[in-house]
Amino acid sequence: MARQRGERYQTPGDIDGPDGLTREARTVNAALVLRRPLMVTGAPGSGKSSLAYRIAYELELGAVLRWQVTSRTRLADGLYTYDAVARLQDAQLAGKSPPAGDYIRLGPLGTALCPHRRPRVVLIDEIDKGDFDLPNDLLNALDDGEFLIHQLARVRPARGKERSMEVLTSEGQRVRVHGGMVRCGQFPVIIMTSNGEREFPPAFLRRCVQLRITGHTEPKHLERVLRAQLSDASDEKAQEGIAEFAKLSETGQLPLDQLLSAVFLIKDIHDSDLREKLLGLAMHPIDRPQEQ
Repeated sequence: MARQRGERYQTPGDIDGPDGLTREARTVNAALVLRRPLMVTGAPGSGKSSLAYRIAYELELGAVLRWQVTSRTRLADGLYTYDAVARLQDAQLAGKSPPAGDYIRLGPLGTALCPHRRPRVVLIDEIDKGDFDLPNDLLNALDDGEFLIHQLARVRPARGKERSMEVLTSEGQRVRVHGGMVRCGQFPVIIMTSNGEREFPPAFLRRCVQLRITGHTEPKHLERVLRAQLSDASDEKAQEGIAEFAKLSETGQLPLDQLLSAVFLIKDIHDSDLREKLLGLAMHPIDRPQEQ
């Protein structure tokens, strides 16, 4: 499913330069070359998150490591978690202290910072919902390309042995950490999305490459999206959906996924009056109250 999401994502806009690239593709390339996080903004449903899957698909970088941010999210949540309670309970049952590494699980960002042959793609979704200090804390960790697992750093190795221990990644694989320090081999591809619910500090924005996704009202682009996502939808029904989408977009903000839902809903309906009613039901501007 994640691979299909990346394969079917359609870049908005047309090629607008001698390099044969769109503005979006050019911005992504700049972030990759500069090794800077890509801050993606745009209207809800515009495909901000899907861009991360497209990058992973195009560059063959494996599964996207997704970190969903909430109002309670801190940097530590993305790096690793340590279940001290479970370790204490197991120690009481066994009569001895089990290895700390058995109770540590790396988060999406922590997994990406492990040594990999190729960079991993990390999607930090809706970073504008996070704690106030999260953006700057995040960039400080990325500047270093490493982080310390304090519970492992305190472990004393046996005489003559290296201080190392296995921990679990967010994907359920075991990796060995030496000296409690996780250090990346390849700088990860960081994609951050924002719905514009807060303003970020200028120092944070300066260290990012910024991309705003627009252009989801062009009929040619909408046709490409429908062909990629709903290949079994007829041209007639697709054009009906696009026409209704364009009309409603003039009066409010309409997410692109509503167009997909609407055309999927009518693709097997032959009665034109019923199709019109279903299109109106499936598409409604999100910045306008629903009519009762």
